[in-house]
Amino acid sequence: MEGLTIQEIHQLAMQEVGAYLEKEGFEFLAVNSQIKRSPQFVCVKEKVLYFVVAQGCLYPSAPKDFDTIKMDKVKVHADKNNAQLYYAGVGFAHAHDYEKPLTKKDPYVVNFDGLQKIQ
Repeated sequence: MEGLTIQEIHQLAMQEVGAYLEKEGFEFLAVNSQIKRSPQFVCVKEKVLYFVVAQGCLYPSAPKDFDTIKMDKVKVHADKNNAQLYYAGVGFAHAHDYEKPLTKKDPYVVNFDGLQKIQ
């Protein structure tokens, strides 16, 4: 069986981040699940607007690493909208052996430490 596609990894990350935001009391204004479009989540909490960029990766890539050029473009958009910008990197690995490729049928572990403030 083949490993997960980039789109499938992104969808898993979106699910993890969406569940986290919901649990933390954020109200969703917009959700964009397209990989190349950011931010993925536009939310409000306590009358503050938040842009959240979600990104998934597979072990051994580090989930906290992000594309600074892409993030700079999102910063401009956040500034125009008076929004707080956060990054949510989510890492995935095969639950029994991190070195194995992850497929749809495999159990997996999640490496997600919450939101990383960008501005």
